Amino acid sequence: MSAPYRLMGVVNVTPDSFSDGGRYLRAEAAIEHGIRLAEEGAVILDVGGESTRPGAEPVGEAEELARVLPVVEGLDAAPVAVQISIDTAKAAVADAALRAGASLVNDVTALRGDPRMAEVVAEHEAECCLMHMLGEPRTMQRDPRYGDVVAEVGAFLAERRDFAVSRGIARERILLDPGIGFGKNEQHNLELLRRIDELCGLGAPIVLGTSRKSFIGRIAARAAGVEGPLAADERLAGTIATNVLAYERGASVFRVHDVAPLRDALAVAAATLGERWTARSPASPTS
Repeated sequence: MSAPYRLMGVVNVTPDSFSDGGRYLRAEAAIEHGIRLAEEGAVILDVGGESTRPGAEPVGEAEELARVLPVVEGLDAAPVAVQISIDTAKAAVADAALRAGASLVNDVTALRGDPRMAEVVAEHEAECCLMHMLGEPRTMQRDPRYGDVVAEVGAFLAERRDFAVSRGIARERILLDPGIGFGKNEQHNLELLRRIDELCGLGAPIVLGTSRKSFIGRIAARAAGVEGPLAADERLAGTIATNVLAYERGASVFRVHDVAPLRDALAVAAATLGERWTARSPASPTS
């Protein structure tokens, strides 16, 4: 039986991402990193050329294309069986990446950032991931407020899913991401994780992106009695905890920097929950 979840490895081709900015800016380094993540168990590689960390400045289309296209092409030619995702809000970048071998568009604006994005995704018959974000990266963490964060995020994702379908994107090709850390404070993030099963009720695979997020570093620092937050590369244990808990509640796609440890943790969680449980939690929107 195939795994009832999918691991999405992060391939940041940026100088300023919060966790690994600059480490894989050269195309060769990014391709090698992606191949390594695939060998560790990632079945999706999410290639991004524009940081979406809090406060990040936008990147021009030409620069983003120059960063990501060689990486997409290199991974498409690599001897690994992996799906390539392009993490972009620009239709031209998505179109070029889909032509170069990608088959999933991960759009943090949920098709709001570029009026042509839905058309591009539909034309290529690609999968797309629609994410909730309050505001945009430069402003999203300025005092975010909700009445009921789960209800509001769920309503937004349902509306964007319906919009995507109305623009010709097949419902079974849509994934939904609650956008942990994107216009949410620590309590918002924890409430979304606690009640993520409610979002699974929307009927699409739920993508979780908690990997190395700052709220994990703050919680872990308090537990250790040290000044926080912990550095990004010290947040693995907390990342594993959030992903396993979300998996138990029904999430099925996990966007992570550290693939091998999450592979092992989710394998143990799946074995513990048993086949009867995992059979009701398909990893693929086309399952």
